[in-house]
Amino acid sequence: MIGQRPERPSTPAPAPRRLPGPEAWRSPLRGPWLTSVLGSLLVPAIGILLVTGFIAHWAYHPTLPNNASVDPAYDISPPFQFSAAWPFWSYAVNQGVHVTLGLMTLPLVLAKLWSVMPRLFERPAWRSLAALLERLSLLLLVGSMLVEFATGILNIDDAGSPGVNFFVVHYYGAWVFGSAFVLHALVKLPTVRRAYRERGVLKPLRDGLGETRPEPHVAGGLAPADPATPTLTRRGLLAMVGGAALTIFAVQVGESIGGPLRRFALLAPRGRVFGTGPNDFPITNTAASRGITTDMTTDHWRLTLVGQRTVSLDRAALLAMPQATHTLSITCTEGWTTTQHWTGVPLRALARLVDASPDAVLSVLSLDQAAVGQTDVSFSQAQFTDPRALLALRVNGEDISLDHGYPARVILPNIPGSQNVKWAREMRFAAP
Repeated sequence: MIGQRPERPSTPAPAPRRLPGPEAWRSPLRGPWLTSVLGSLLVPAIGILLVTGFIAHWAYHPTLPNNASVDPAYDISPPFQFSAAWPFWSYAVNQGVHVTLGLMTLPLVLAKLWSVMPRLFERPAWRSLAALLERLSLLLLVGSMLVEFATGILNIDDAGSPGVNFFVVHYYGAWVFGSAFVLHALVKLPTVRRAYRERGVLKPLRDGLGETRPEPHVAGGLAPADPATPTLTRRGLLAMVGGAALTIFAVQVGESIGGPLRRFALLAPRGRVFGTGPNDFPITNTAASRGITTDMTTDHWRLTLVGQRTVSLDRAALLAMPQATHTLSITCTEGWTTTQHWTGVPLRALARLVDASPDAVLSVLSLDQAAVGQTDVSFSQAQFTDPRALLALRVNGEDISLDHGYPARVILPNIPGSQNVKWAREMRFAAP
């Protein structure tokens, strides 16, 4: 009709967007052999991380009052403890291995996830009950693994989320991850054996770029149906993963070893001054951040000792007692370690001063009422009777600074750094 606007041709509605399926992942490197190699490398690394992690947890003596980071009813009694016969640096080595190896393992974990990525996009996800159970087990494994690495890295950076207890999440997450990892390794063991039998353990690593061939495609498998042209050898991929791990080692290990090597730890905070002269070594919490003032630690400060009898001592009285000097380390859960020469009164001498009972447990209270892990910490008889266990008054020949715990702090061998209570105000020797 005259004057009527012509109709526009209708355009078809866009097709709904779908996630790419396994066919979208065309790397010729993927296949059972590569995934088996990456998994085989992960087994010892994850095993060491689990063992050192649980040892670090048990070093808190969670069965003693106020030391448990998780509900004691759901904790496991420590089957392992550091004893007086162990070198003072034993816990530092354990924690350094745990933190450094954990960071070094991250590139390997990411490579393993990349190698199995096509399996995450299979459709339908529930083609059978067995497939559904496998998908759920993978979700549990990958989810718990990401929780462990995320919480661990955030804790190393001292950047935990408010309201989230790192120790509780990391501890229970370790049990879930460890159990899922062992189950997954056992289930996939036949696949690993078959891949090594068919292609050899190391033979594919000898192939150059021209000889790099995709593995045979199997429906539902990891090898692509339509592989792309290789641009990297399998040897090159593993070299990249190894290079990333060694780079992380180079910029982290100085943080765990401490001393002169710490200046090469590029991941550590730079340009920080923790004190002057002998007191210039790492610290997690300053006096100001915990509300400790000079007035609280000078003229009116007294250390109260409670046992069969009660004794109150000022700093001059403590300095007048026989002193001992020992080289001891402070190792923080964040991964850093510092080793210094500490001078003070042996804890066992203070126990004798108040006639502590033979089965007593020592509880140390701090001026810092807000510090988690430093307000009330307990030590076993074996710990506080160790000749190296001190109520430290001086470090490296000078008085300890306010930030390092002046007027007195506890320092023991082979305990987590947070248990070396600073600004001590009361010590109770009582039955558990």
